Amino acid sequence: EVGHTVGVETTTGPLGQGFANGGGMALAERYLRTHFGEDLVNHHIYAIVSDGDIMEGIASEAASLAGHLKLGKIVYLYDDNSITIDGSTDISFTEDRAARFEAMGWHAQTVDGHDHDAIAAAIAAGRDETERPSIVCCRTHIGHGSPNKQDSSSSHGAPLGAEEIVLTKKGLGMDPERHFHVSEEVRAHFVKSTALHQVSRMEWEHRLKSSDKAEEFAQWHAPVDVDAIDWPEFEAGGSIATRKASHKALNAAAAVVPQLLGGSADLAGSNGSLLNGEDFLSGDNFNARNLTFGVREHAMASMCNGMALHGGLLPYCATFLVFHDYMRPAVRLTSLMEQQVVYIYTHDSVFVGEDGPTHQPIEQMMAMRLIPG
Repeated sequence: EVGHTVGVETTTGPLGQGFANGGGMALAERYLRTHFGEDLVNHHIYAIVSDGDIMEGIASEAASLAGHLKLGKIVYLYDDNSITIDGSTDISFTEDRAARFEAMGWHAQTVDGHDHDAIAAAIAAGRDETERPSIVCCRTHIGHGSPNKQDSSSSHGAPLGAEEIVLTKKGLGMDPERHFHVSEEVRAHFVKSTALHQVSRMEWEHRLKSSDKAEEFAQWHAPVDVDAIDWPEFEAGGSIATRKASHKALNAAAAVVPQLLGGSADLAGSNGSLLNGEDFLSGDNFNARNLTFGVREHAMASMCNGMALHGGLLPYCATFLVFHDYMRPAVRLTSLMEQQVVYIYTHDSVFVGEDGPTHQPIEQMMAMRLIPG
């Protein structure tokens, strides 16, 4: 859980959320790097993703958008163990996964997931690929080393058991009498790497302190001063549509909050979610604040979570209220993680009827109020 455990970047949610969060983090990194320069912002987004993650529809939405935006700082390791809770993936998931990602503009590699050198080389190749996000399909054996449960669904969601743990440790050349043991070799490696990271951190802090953008960088990462915004005023009893009033308020905020950016799920004109005078962000233009998420409500919300979790940006996203249903898992996580994402929902009247009952938001408001916070 974010905020409860040190080192956790995002709260675990339904499968695929982390995949999409990473896309938002990579978008934030690219946007901030473009604005502040590589001396202050220049890092990769790593994740380990599963069969379940990439089966979920949200991952396809996020992968499609990440490929379109050329988010080359993404390096995902796909644990391709071919096992789900119900059994082998052969019963439901037989497509060429690497080819699917390549078709969406990704750099895809396939390696032996137990060959450390091959994995290291693949990560390096992913880092070198700057124009495409990268996925490394790591062919692995679930329950690796277990003589009776390797490559079986029984090792997916249940403990091996005391006897099988002893057999597994013996098979892997480990001492079965040691529990939660960290070898001196591993400990020495992490002590050394920690020292190197501390040096990197101090060097970055020195660059930030001496940068002419240090004050601006701090402002982008600080809470927004809402009192500094020249909010529009509306006459009581006026006839302006609420989405038009929302558009004016959004642009008033954008005028003094440069880190505010966002967009809509293909409804920007209807939602009033465009920032006036700003370009559309694309893979070739990250000096822009209008995002075009396409018809991808679920990934839109989850990627906004990723941007908020990354820090430095205040993301917003917009759609019709009735489509909250398509993004609810990510919205719920926004609330549980207490992240600052602005959700704009328009066409909220039960009298919206020209598109039929599928577009009439009857129960959506009640459903939203069930979400804590």
